[in-house]
Amino acid sequence: MPDHQPYVPATQAPPELTPRALVLGVVLGLIFGASNVYLALKIGLTVSASIPIAVLSITIFRALGRSTILENNIVQTTGSAADSVSAGVVFTIPAILLMGYDLDIGRVAVLAVVGGLMGVLMMIPLRRALIVKEHDTLPYPEGTACAEVLIAGEKGGVHAKTVFQAFGLAFVYKFLMTALKLWQEYPTKVLRWFQGAEVRMEVGPELMGVGYIIGPRIAGYLFAGGCLAYLVLMPAIKLFGGTMTTPMYPATTLIKDMSAGEIRAAFVFYIGAGAVATAGIIALARALPTIVSSFQASFADLRASRVGQAVSQRLRTEDDLPITLTVFGSLALAVVVAFLPQIGVNLLGAVLIIAFGFFFTTVSSRICGQIGSSANPISGMTIASLIAISLIFLLLGWTQIDDRVRAISIACVIAVAVANGGNTSQDLKTGFLVGATPRRQQIAILIGAVAAALAVGWTLTFLNRSYQFEVPETRAGFTAPASGRSADGNVVVLNESMSGFHIGGGARIDSASYPVLRVYAETMRVPPGKYLIDPATHEIRYVVDPGIGGRIHEYEGRELKRLDSPKATLMALITDGILTRRLPWALVLIGVFLTIGIELMGVQSLPVAVGVYLPLSTSAGMFAGGVIRWLVERRMASQQRSLAEVESGPGVLFSSGLIAGGAIAGILVAGIAGAKGSADWLADTVGLYHLLGGVATSSLVALVLFAVLGVLLYRVGLRRA
Repeated sequence: MPDHQPYVPATQAPPELTPRALVLGVVLGLIFGASNVYLALKIGLTVSASIPIAVLSITIFRALGRSTILENNIVQTTGSAADSVSAGVVFTIPAILLMGYDLDIGRVAVLAVVGGLMGVLMMIPLRRALIVKEHDTLPYPEGTACAEVLIAGEKGGVHAKTVFQAFGLAFVYKFLMTALKLWQEYPTKVLRWFQGAEVRMEVGPELMGVGYIIGPRIAGYLFAGGCLAYLVLMPAIKLFGGTMTTPMYPATTLIKDMSAGEIRAAFVFYIGAGAVATAGIIALARALPTIVSSFQASFADLRASRVGQAVSQRLRTEDDLPITLTVFGSLALAVVVAFLPQIGVNLLGAVLIIAFGFFFTTVSSRICGQIGSSANPISGMTIASLIAISLIFLLLGWTQIDDRVRAISIACVIAVAVANGGNTSQDLKTGFLVGATPRRQQIAILIGAVAAALAVGWTLTFLNRSYQFEVPETRAGFTAPASGRSADGNVVVLNESMSGFHIGGGARIDSASYPVLRVYAETMRVPPGKYLIDPATHEIRYVVDPGIGGRIHEYEGRELKRLDSPKATLMALITDGILTRRLPWALVLIGVFLTIGIELMGVQSLPVAVGVYLPLSTSAGMFAGGVIRWLVERRMASQQRSLAEVESGPGVLFSSGLIAGGAIAGILVAGIAGAKGSADWLADTVGLYHLLGGVATSSLVALVLFAVLGVLLYRVGLRRA
């Protein structure tokens, strides 16, 4: 075993797993967890909250009185569980919306709790192998950086003023921009001389913060993918398809009549899906040597641990929860999820969860140890699991709608377990360096995972309902079945109705009552979703477009805010593509070979593929943050300052505050939209943007304000910690 001396010796036992540490960890975890849900829905990425939570904990406890480094470690351990739970759930479960179902808080909570707990339990027997025995070979970058922050805080060198300032600034900035509409959120330039092309930028503070944290390289790849989609693929489709006299599947409109956004939704969307899926699988294949060595090392350690020390002789810093808890706890969770009728995961699903969960949790932990959480290909592992699950279902003939939902549910548990397993290993590395008690850390992250799991379902459904719009829609030749259900079961008239809603989120209200129609698989060119039908003729009158993954982005000249949820949409495409065989494979294969071409050029394909899939406005906002990070790194290099200062310096803390403040403001605006039926209600009521006139609608003003925010981030990034 490597010679390692923790900051707090094993012979000392300062306060650690205290009630106040757990409460503060849960509260901070819920705040950063909510912001990560918002980020994952908008851009398909999450960011680690361990360091900002550790900084906030040190400052808050210092204001309340003295605290120990181990208490602060428990706070960040408890709070950081929200990152992984949010990522695993948001990357998968919203796919159910695209299949015509509503999100159910109970279902989301159960799947998140099971996955979160499994990720921790499966990491318990791996701790000694990966954290202790390979201390010198697996650095766990985020875990090590967090330990350095905690130690600096113990010596009086860390404060949270930077995080609080950034949080307040971003919250006010985002609220004034989106709730009061004092300046443009999406400065746009339509290139009329280049048909099918459009340049947009979302000037949100949270995107700038994400771009700074992920760095110029990844941010540049994301932006390059967006440029490829918006300035190459979309104009090419417009150019070559403009002379077609019939719509090209899956579109129902002539290409010459389609806007840039419609071309993206109908065609580029599927190209991006194929690119991302292929890039995820390639990233996973690249990790195969790591997978093999990880399993060899892990099982060797498990065999050796049978002759381990007795509990009474074990040092405090070597005290784990018993391995029997891993075995019986995982089995118990699998049985629960298999036999709860409202979840719909059967016994085979439970077996797949345990098999894929343990396999990829081991992989996730080792990859985090080598290259950090930000490069951990969770989506690739989830895609591989989902493809395997869908193929097994296809061979068994399980191709009905409920089977598709079952496949997504199984993938959700695996994704949460894999994400939480990697996150747990980072926390245990931090604890190993500062001298924490593993058992107490494991208990803390179990509590944090449960709290986050219970909150993430509410946050998801809240955001979905807040940005839901009832938009008028007609479908010629389609009539809902009079009996309530079509012969194949893909179209169902439910025993419920809707009335009194704002039409398209505007001022007009339709007070009539309409029966609700569910379409679970495309029927007569009617895509899956929720519709309102005329009670007399049974013809479609409205589509109830969800806030997450909604397909309608504009109505009567008004932009309808959507949360694209790119990763979950990809999961829905994979499941439907395998089980229904209706996917436009020609478009998907273009994305597949696009990724292969990028890999052959020696470029990391996953962020480029994600950039193709994301709106250009989103990747442009992150690219701005990446450019600022690049400028900070160049200036520091010229001053002969270590670039390690950038990783845990004031710029990262300020960016974390920008992310949290912007995301929480976005959730608040969503709440206003949900309560008043329109995201513009407050702006219309106050009316300030009418007084500002052209200033409020000027793209230049929005870009200047965003640039000012960037200059401020640059100056903070150059400060010494």
